Amino acid sequence: MVIRCCILEFKIVGGSIVTMSERGIIRDGCVIVEDDRIVDVGSRSIASRYHGYEEIDADKCVVIPGLINCHHHIAMGLLRGYADDLILTEWLEKWVWPFESKLTGYDIYIGALLTSTETLLSGCTTVNTMYHYSYDYNEAKALLDLGMRGVVGHVCFSWRREDDLKLIEHLYRVWHGKDGRIRVSVDPHACYTVDPNYLVELHNLCIEFNKKNPETPVILHTHLAETEDEANRVEKTFGVETGGSVVRYMDKLGVLDRYTVAAHCVHLSSEDISILARRRVKAVHCPVSNLKLSSGIAPIPAMLREGVHIAIGTDSVCSHNRSDMFETMKFAALIHKGVYKDPTVMPASLVLKAATVSGAEALMWRGLGVIEAGYYADIVVVDFRKPHLTPLYDEYSHLVYAVRGSDVKYVMVNGRLLVDNGCITTIDLEWLLDEAIKARDRVLERLHS
Repeated sequence: MVIRCCILEFKIVGGSIVTMSERGIIRDGCVIVEDDRIVDVGSRSIASRYHGYEEIDADKCVVIPGLINCHHHIAMGLLRGYADDLILTEWLEKWVWPFESKLTGYDIYIGALLTSTETLLSGCTTVNTMYHYSYDYNEAKALLDLGMRGVVGHVCFSWRREDDLKLIEHLYRVWHGKDGRIRVSVDPHACYTVDPNYLVELHNLCIEFNKKNPETPVILHTHLAETEDEANRVEKTFGVETGGSVVRYMDKLGVLDRYTVAAHCVHLSSEDISILARRRVKAVHCPVSNLKLSSGIAPIPAMLREGVHIAIGTDSVCSHNRSDMFETMKFAALIHKGVYKDPTVMPASLVLKAATVSGAEALMWRGLGVIEAGYYADIVVVDFRKPHLTPLYDEYSHLVYAVRGSDVKYVMVNGRLLVDNGCITTIDLEWLLDEAIKARDRVLERLHS
């Protein structure tokens, strides 16, 4: 059950505006929104110029650009807590993939709605998601119905190449550019599940799409160097030489470039890092998922030093258990301080940039990640009138180290108020929770019958 909300003109008045632009932080500020765009940003005094606008009181709040989650599988909302404390191969092959084989399109839609609702309520406005696409109900429909922005890809495997290509064509034709909020990606699962010829074919398809619509880029979204044994798995599965490096292997295939968004990038040599930087690959740091699956810790500070573009993702709620970018940002800031024994690495401002500005750049989506005139009105208001957020000295510090997703008060996407005083406005939450439980029961019955 989806509830529609209309676009209005808003003025967000008061609080600290963390612009993520050269303007820095505007305290006691104001943001003016008309239709889907920000039209003015400044001090509180500009509010008086705009009459008849719906006012959002941001006093004692901090206003930030909508967070951008660059690696997710939102349809896996039905698998949260289903398979824990397992290594990646066992987790996938014995638990996740058998469960997923029993999902219908409607189950995928409900799982995606469930995760997207959690994601939105915790301040994330754009998500990059990879999953099994179906013609009727799918992740794109869930994001569209909820009002979120997203990049949606159909996950590809060698064993179903012909079906994959038909599904990608349909996904692109029906959904790319839909409502200005949905874009499509080309998603080879990983180099150990997609053979080299198919990897090249998918990369060429991505190039073809980008020639058709250069103004709305199509990224290539994949998993890369998540576990230590990936090179061995590629060699055993496909009988090819990797030289011990999946990054070098994919580079020799010619499939790494500025359109590539590579999740995880945990097990990298210095040469691998240089290749990623040279090819302008966007690496997505998923610290919580990597820790939970014991995959390791990505060398993010070393990658940043070499100029690798870094964004942040939660990964699925099956491998993370929550879809909270604030929690993920805190992990991203803290673990490297411990690993490098250096408290200055991954400062809060840099981590917030990775979750906003750098996320927009990774997805090649202009107009996101910054609060500035001309940008899309994807805005989050965080309530700082909380014991754990008082007193305030530095907005970046609290946003990364202290804020919880539940502190989010208002969320706007494309100028539509989707979260109002902590409540979702576009869907009946009780209906959704009931549907998720029913879907779980149906899948388990199919799985065990």
